[in-house]
Amino acid sequence: MTRFSTAIPLNELPNKVPQARISDGVPIAIVRIDDEVFAVSDRCTHADVALSEGEVEGCSLECWLHGSAFDLRTGKPSSPPAIEPVAVYATRISGTDQDALVEVDVTSPINTESRLS
Repeated sequence: MTRFSTAIPLNELPNKVPQARISDGVPIAIVRIDDEVFAVSDRCTHADVALSEGEVEGCSLECWLHGSAFDLRTGKPSSPPAIEPVAVYATRISGTDQDALVEVDVTSPINTESRLS
């Protein structure tokens, strides 16, 4: 059963700048890349630090501490030292124009191989 909850107004989400949020008690990093919005667990699987403090390169979010990068679509690490994926959550945009909201469903990750949920 999906359960979307509001995470952030779309107009408060800058392009390619991760934002930390708590959605239904789950820490998430939300990233907007042009017309797409991604939500992943806000904890690096290697060092347990906030991914929302990292940088976006292409469609990856790089951990600021050791440089592990995670694909925002799949959660899979694309560079060491991380070897475990991060949880990826479904997102949607509701409303229109100035009223648009980013909603996230953290009830179950959309990447089943993730150990974080």
